[in-house]
Amino acid sequence: MINFTKYIWLYFTISAIVLLSGAYSLVRFGLRPSIDFVGGTLVEMRVPSTISSNDVATSAIAMGMEVSSVQRSGKDTFLVRTKTETDLRVNTLVQSIASGSAVTLLRKETVGPVLGKELLTKAGVAAVLAIAVILLYVAYAFKSIKYGVSAIVALIHDVLVVVGMFSLFGHFYGVEVDTLFVTAVLTAMSFSVHDTIVVFDRIREYLRRDRSRPFEELVNVALTETMNRSVTNSFTIIFMLVALILMGGDSIRWFIVALLIGTISGTYSSPFIATPVLLLWHRWEERKKHS
Repeated sequence: MINFTKYIWLYFTISAIVLLSGAYSLVRFGLRPSIDFVGGTLVEMRVPSTISSNDVATSAIAMGMEVSSVQRSGKDTFLVRTKTETDLRVNTLVQSIASGSAVTLLRKETVGPVLGKELLTKAGVAAVLAIAVILLYVAYAFKSIKYGVSAIVALIHDVLVVVGMFSLFGHFYGVEVDTLFVTAVLTAMSFSVHDTIVVFDRIREYLRRDRSRPFEELVNVALTETMNRSVTNSFTIIFMLVALILMGGDSIRWFIVALLIGTISGTYSSPFIATPVLLLWHRWEERKKHS
């Protein structure tokens, strides 16, 4: 048995450093929303291999377009995000880039700011509803509100880690958040709770077997027995995500990065955030009984 609970404040300190860095970035710089949220035009075009992203960006800027980003989405294709533009100006951009070369417009999509706000509102409502349902379900399943609250603390921890990191990425690397990012955050929430429930279920099992043993000892036994399973399961996911980051296209790269950060944070928060919160709550209840 490993005495994991001996280092509770070390776990909290590590999390505090990561969360405070992200919180500072969120307050100071915020997130960089994509056209999914603020509105704009997305243009995908196929270009010859001799044309670079700088050539595309230079041509757009020369026309007076406000370019948010230019990303390579395939071997010979680029995604260009700009403020809302007309079909005429987009066609003119394609012609200016071509200059004798074969440039093909594959698609043009325009998202209005009203739709962007609607997407953002729905994403927020979905997250709040998910948190509320998870809290109620875990509390009901384990017959105690402290299990539900502990799981939600870990879940919020993971969400803040992902959002904070992407605020830093947005400031230093110009990374934008879009609907795929929202999907990644919701996926990270589910992974966090899934891993936490495994640990809590093992603690409940030992409580049913022997209530005479100290709660802290049962927690250490449960963590020792589930740690290998959790780490092994997480590494299978991490290896797959790293492969996708290295070999996948640019259009989904940051979506995969968000999933990777959420997976790592979820693996960490289940034993080192949710379980310590549960243990501290139990200690508080014991002190209240004897006071």
